[in-house]
Amino acid sequence: EMSDDHPIWNLISSVQKFDVNATIINMSQLDKYLVNEMLSDALCLFPRDTRPLADILYHKTKGNPLFFSRLMVSLSRDVLLRLNLSRRRWEWEEEKIQSMKIPDDVAELLTNSIGRLPSDVQDALCTL
Repeated sequence: EMSDDHPIWNLISSVQKFDVNATIINMSQLDKYLVNEMLSDALCLFPRDTRPLADILYHKTKGNPLFFSRLMVSLSRDVLLRLNLSRRRWEWEEEKIQSMKIPDDVAELLTNSIGRLPSDVQDALCTL
């Protein structure tokens, strides 16, 4: 999904200069069924209950596994996906998730996540 001139390759090369091993993992796209199955397993709910959310997440991530996992973290952090202790089940804000603006690609999503880190951590990342 990334071209040979993508900035990530420069980052990996820089990190390797410091004798840090970088592992590249090739992942295939997730289909709608697998997104729903993963969501059902993660939230301990029946697939029929998670299907509406899975459809939204599949549409937003286009089945990209990294994008899917980062979006799940983002939904939890933003309390759009939360555990309702009194009902003992996960709940989500379907309309808000559907209408939320998300970056077009994983790199932009990760950049936004890095922007939320403490400034000293961001400074350390910039020196790489």
